[in-house]
Amino acid sequence: MASNSARPKVSPSMLTDSERFAFTPRRIHGFSNTGNAYDATQTDDRIASGDTLLILPEGVVGVAHCWPFAVTQVTGKLHGVQPKAHEALADFAAAFTISTDDIAAAIALAQALAFAIDPVLAALTTPAA
Repeated sequence: MASNSARPKVSPSMLTDSERFAFTPRRIHGFSNTGNAYDATQTDDRIASGDTLLILPEGVVGVAHCWPFAVTQVTGKLHGVQPKAHEALADFAAAFTISTDDIAAAIALAQALAFAIDPVLAALTTPAA
């Protein structure tokens, strides 16, 4: 059996902030349908703008907001999006007062579940060639 004694011991007080907080926690709220997800974003204070909404039975992933929107091609009762032709992802996210990471996290979850991504958002998140 291997021993952990060869591993250097680091005092927690010696860790830098970036080492201790090397990730951003993401909240994913699961719902049985998009109607419930939409209603919850309007009434549940535990759901913050930018949190991820997962509606597995409908194949929908969205982003919480007072106007919650889907990042998947299937939207259910969540809003679909129509960014302006000249908008970049940062501009689109800023209009919702959320971060690009909030959108990217929702898209990553949808992709991991093999859900089709809204083509408009996919185009915003794909770097120009």
